[in-house]
Amino acid sequence: MTKADLVEKVTRLGDLTRRDGEVIVETIFESVIGALQSGDKIEIRGFGSFRIRQRNPRIGRNPKTGERVEVPAKRVPYFKPSKELRDLVNPEEAAKVS
Repeated sequence: MTKADLVEKVTRLGDLTRRDGEVIVETIFESVIGALQSGDKIEIRGFGSFRIRQRNPRIGRNPKTGERVEVPAKRVPYFKPSKELRDLVNPEEAAKVS
């Protein structure tokens, strides 16, 4: 599903104009990005949580030349799905546990 598909779905569900759907989707994405940039954790019950993980500096390799390359430390976004979402995606696994 693309961002345009998501806008279309929101537009149809809410009986909104396409512009209104775009504003809603953009607002949600900007809110998530802004919270992660400021170091906050985002938790959406029944869906999952977004947070930032710190990666330490390391020595990597250029796959083309095999040359050693220093990779600097960085912050990366991380998504952890909720149990409900995992069960919806894998219903046979949820049935085995029950």
